[in-house]
Amino acid sequence: MLGWKWTAVIHPEDVEGIVSKWRASLASGEPFVHEARVRRADGEYRWMLHHNIPKRDERGNIVKWYGSSIDIEDRKKAEEKIRLIIDTVPAMHWTAQPDGTIDFISQTWLNFTGIKLEQGLGWGWEPAFHPDDLEALLSKWRAALASGTPLETETRLRRFDGQYRWILSRASPLRDPSGHILGWFGINADIHERKQAEGRIREQEIELRQVLDLTPQHITVRGPDMSRLYANHAALDYYGLTLEEWQNRDTRSLLHPDDSERLMGDLRGKLTSGHQTEGRLLRKDGKFHWFLFRMNALHDEQGRVMRWYLTATDIDDRKQAEVRLQHENVALREEIDKASMFEEFVCASAALKAVLARAIKVAPSDSTVLITGETGTGKELIARAIHKRSQRSSRAFVSVNFAAIPRDLIASELFGHEKGAFTGATQRRLGRFELAEGGTIFLDEVGELPAETQVALLRVLQEHEFERVGGDLPIHSDVRVIAATNRDLQAAIAAGTFRSDLFYRLNVFPIEIPPLRQRREGIPLLVEYFINRYASKVGKNIRGVSRKTLALLQSYDWPGNVRELQNVIERSVILCETENLEIDESWLARKPEGIKDPGQSLSKSLAAQEKEIIEAALAECGGRVYGPSGAAAKLGMPPSTLDSKIKSLKIDKKKRF
Repeated sequence: MLGWKWTAVIHPEDVEGIVSKWRASLASGEPFVHEARVRRADGEYRWMLHHNIPKRDERGNIVKWYGSSIDIEDRKKAEEKIRLIIDTVPAMHWTAQPDGTIDFISQTWLNFTGIKLEQGLGWGWEPAFHPDDLEALLSKWRAALASGTPLETETRLRRFDGQYRWILSRASPLRDPSGHILGWFGINADIHERKQAEGRIREQEIELRQVLDLTPQHITVRGPDMSRLYANHAALDYYGLTLEEWQNRDTRSLLHPDDSERLMGDLRGKLTSGHQTEGRLLRKDGKFHWFLFRMNALHDEQGRVMRWYLTATDIDDRKQAEVRLQHENVALREEIDKASMFEEFVCASAALKAVLARAIKVAPSDSTVLITGETGTGKELIARAIHKRSQRSSRAFVSVNFAAIPRDLIASELFGHEKGAFTGATQRRLGRFELAEGGTIFLDEVGELPAETQVALLRVLQEHEFERVGGDLPIHSDVRVIAATNRDLQAAIAAGTFRSDLFYRLNVFPIEIPPLRQRREGIPLLVEYFINRYASKVGKNIRGVSRKTLALLQSYDWPGNVRELQNVIERSVILCETENLEIDESWLARKPEGIKDPGQSLSKSLAAQEKEIIEAALAECGGRVYGPSGAAAKLGMPPSTLDSKIKSLKIDKKKRF
């Protein structure tokens, strides 16, 4: 049996295989494991498992081989029985040697493929698989053989009629008690119908995604834990992100800072189907748009949430319209108590008719208008009349009185401010110019404008843009400007308190409203109007006014103009107990004897009385003119008017009252 004589006891059908493997082991130095049939002394062949292991010297050279053979006849008979059983099972099974050589194929597999057993053994099964799948299948099979890990893959197998069908291939190693791989057991399952169904589902998913991508709404899909799974093209294009970038982006960075906490709270605490909310999302160009968010859940049979579907509809135009309407309503409410001032136009005065004629001529243009006149002459009403007859009449008319606003807040009032721009700026606020976008802004008492704000206003008039306080982005402005003042702006320019370039920008179309003392012919008509108006309010029947009273009213200079006349008539109506209106002469300062010209200035006695009243108010206010606790507020007149009277009456404001 020495040399190669041992091959004589090997079954003739197994000699070639065992010799080939033995030579391969000798060449590679790898251990040799093989099954073959060996003839016993009684001539019977029995299956034996042969192990050959090399012995190496200190240098790693092979000096000898040690071998052993184990009788596995009983195991092989058991395997044969198992194979017979497997052949009766309607599933495709196979087994392989440790090196991957196929040594058994079930009859079901052979019937399915139409291949004969001798053709499929070894590596002859390869042509049965689809050519496009074979390379990947062999790669995975060799990797499983090398690692000893189970194999699972999907591939196409040719049926006996030539049709390729999808199968699921699984292979698991069979090990002995010591963990050595004795062989492999595999099974192929027909999954063709399932794959076709999956293909149809994929096609439907692709079609659905195409439909979703063409939908102008933002549509996103989230997991039960709100993890982001999918966003349609409209959403990704709005953000300027890929799907992967969107999935990894911090949600808060896409929300408006003022909405972030509320919306995140909605996502965490209000996860119910049908829930909806509104908020602003950051667009790829850095601007925020308002969206309406709706949430709906997909549940499984047990009622558990499988997916969350969120839609976001752009409602920015609607929200902007709502904001404009809200601010216009605020502006209207602020001005509603001024509506009674329209009776200033109730006048037959030629001077006032000339003013109205100029206003009508300039109204259709976008020219800047500067209205001058004393307090109470109706400057704002002229401005409203211009706006009403302009092409901007359908948009807002926004009024701002600089004399009524603290100087350090005028810029914020005009141009708005960003959140955190100054102490107390807890959120972004739109200024009057933004509220008046497309309409008209009325700048009353423009002579009170601080120097630094004059520069900003000049920029709006020249370049039609401004910046919010605390902001750095220019905002375009399409607003018509109408300004008004009771001050002498030329004198202010000479005094260095008003910019000449701003004056010339404002004084494009000047309109001067004459005081009531210069249009006395209209006083009887105004008196009649005021009597009827206030008598109806208090439920009194006042038929007229005596000639004496009317003469008194016409002889008075009315420093407060129509507003002062209105107040006097209202007070008289309230106190009147007869059918004829009477005026308490003490309410009006009489003119001294000898002065008959109603156009002359106030008498010395009136000046003295007025000086006494102003000094008393200054004493109570500690010499302060401006502000809510100043003398101007106490006397009910603009600070600029009071300043003018202090100068004309030569009152010392620094005097310690």
